[in-house]
Amino acid sequence: MRSTKKRVVAFGSAAALALTLTAACSSGDDPTTAPTGGGETSEGVTIDAEHSVGAMTDFAVGTTFRATEPVTFSLLYRDHPNYPLNKDWLVFSELRDKQQVSFDITSAPLSDWDAKKSLIISAGDAPELIPVTYAGQEAQFVSGGALLPISDYVQYMPNFQQKVKDWKLEEYIENLRQADGKYYMLPGLFESPQPQYSIVTRQDQWDAAGITEAPATWDDFKADLATLKAAQPDAWPMSDRWSTNNNVPLGATLQIASPNFDTVAGWGFGNGLWYDEESGTFEYAAATEGYRQLVEYFASLVADGLLDPESVTQDDETAIQKFTSGQSLAISGNTQEITTYRTSLADAGTEATLHLLRVPSGPAGDKVSSGSRRSSGFMLSADAAKQPHFLALLQFADWLYYSDEGLEFAKWGVEGTTYTKDGDVRTIDPDIDWNGINPTGTKKLNADFGFSNGVFLLANGSSDELLASMSSDEVQQFVDEMSTKEELPLAPPAPLEEMEQEQVTLWQTALTDAVTQATAAFILGQRPMSEWDTFVSELKALNMDQYVATYNTALERAQG
Repeated sequence: MRSTKKRVVAFGSAAALALTLTAACSSGDDPTTAPTGGGETSEGVTIDAEHSVGAMTDFAVGTTFRATEPVTFSLLYRDHPNYPLNKDWLVFSELRDKQQVSFDITSAPLSDWDAKKSLIISAGDAPELIPVTYAGQEAQFVSGGALLPISDYVQYMPNFQQKVKDWKLEEYIENLRQADGKYYMLPGLFESPQPQYSIVTRQDQWDAAGITEAPATWDDFKADLATLKAAQPDAWPMSDRWSTNNNVPLGATLQIASPNFDTVAGWGFGNGLWYDEESGTFEYAAATEGYRQLVEYFASLVADGLLDPESVTQDDETAIQKFTSGQSLAISGNTQEITTYRTSLADAGTEATLHLLRVPSGPAGDKVSSGSRRSSGFMLSADAAKQPHFLALLQFADWLYYSDEGLEFAKWGVEGTTYTKDGDVRTIDPDIDWNGINPTGTKKLNADFGFSNGVFLLANGSSDELLASMSSDEVQQFVDEMSTKEELPLAPPAPLEEMEQEQVTLWQTALTDAVTQATAAFILGQRPMSEWDTFVSELKALNMDQYVATYNTALERAQG
C-alpha cells in the first residue's frame, strides 16, 4: 500500500474539526458588548452576580452540581424514534429533584433534526442548550451572532478542562477557532479512539460459503461477495442502509471506506475539503483520483450484482428486513445496531451468527478518519448569556457532559433503581435492557427512563471504563482490532471571515448537491465512469475552484 500525505478536513461532519481549550479574546474586542455585564480578562469574560442566580460558589472537579435554587433551562431536544420523548422520564424527575434543574423543551424529530435546528437558530429563536451538534455545524451561524462564543467561558467548566488536559486532547482543540479566534461549540470527548461503524455480516452464511477469513482489503471484500453470490444466487451478497438519512446515499459505508481511498465521502463528506500535505493546500475531494476510485469500486459492486442497487435509495427498515430475512448477507452497522439485527433474527426464529468486520484497507492504506476522539457535542445560544442563571447553566452542562458523575448518571441512570454497583462493577436491573446487555428485560433504559440518550450523554460515556461498562466482548474485540489502523492527522484550521462564509455557504450547497446526485448515478450505473471528467467540469462550473481558493486564502491567513 502506498503511503498518503493527505489528510481530511470535513468541517461539517463528525470527522471534522475540534475546539479550543484556552479562552480566546481578541485585543480588539469591546468588553462593553459582553452580555453578562462582566468584563473581559486574559482568561475570558467574567460573569457577574446578576447572571449567577442558582450557581454554586464552590463548583469544581469532583463536586456534584446542585443549583442553589430551582432553575429552568430552555432545551432544543432531538426526538429519537427508538425512544420518543417522555416528560415523565426518570432522567427529568431526578435532575429536578437532585440538581434542581428543569427544562423548557422545544422538540424536533430525528428525521428533520439538522434542518429544524438550522431553521430555529437562523430565526433567532434558539433555546439556550442545543445538543447533538457536530463540530463544524456551528460555523454557518457564527456571523449572525446567534451562538455564544463559549471559549470566553470555559474557565467556568473545570471538568471539561480537566478531561482535555488529562487525555491530551489539545491537538483536537486547536482546530475549531473561527476567524475571530473563538469557538462556539463543545464536543463529546473520548479518552481513546472509539470506532463504531463497519459492515455486519451473516457470518454463518459466510462460513457456509467457505469464507474462513475476514477480508483484509476492500478487494478481498469484493471477492468474498462474489463467493457468496455463487453460493447463494437468490440472495443479495450485500444490501445497504443509511441512504435516506440526510439524503446521503450509502452514508455510513462510504464514510468508513473513504480514508482508505485518500478521500472523504458519505456522512464524512462535510464541506468536501481534503488537505494535501505535500502542497500544503486544500483540494476538493470529489474531484480527486481517490474519490473517483472509491466511486468506481462501489459502482463495480452494483454492476457485478454484489450490491443491491436499491441500497442507494431504500429506507433503513427495508434494508434491515432484507438482512434479517436472509434476502441479503451483509449490511452496514455499528456497535449498537448489531444487537438490533441479532434481536430481529431471534424474534423471527432464525439462528444466525453475526460479525462486525474490521474495516478493510484500501489503495491508500489502512486508515481511519481523523477526529475519532471527538463526538457530537452542544452549542449554547447567545441569549443564554443574558439569562440570570447563565453561570448555573455552564456549571450544569460541565457536570452533566464532562464530570465522571454526570456521565455515569446519563449513561446508567440512578443507582438502586436502574442499576446496582459493587465496587467498579455495575449491574443493570434485571427487568431493564439496553442494547442487549439484559435481553430478558421488559423495559428499556432509554425508552422507559431517558438514560443512554444522546441529548444528555456525550460520546457514550467518554471514559474507557464507562464505555466498556456496557460493551460486549464482541464490541471490545472490534475496537481492539480497529486500534491497529492509522488515524489520519487533523488538518490545519482555515477559519473564514464573515463575507467569505456567506459566499462559501452558497457555493457549498450547490457543490454538495451535485456531488451527491452524481455519486449515486455513477454507483448505480446510470452514469458511466467514462463521464468522470465531464463531472469534474460540472463542479468547476459550480465555482469549485473559487470555493477551494477561498479556504486556501483563509489557511494562509491563519498560518500567518
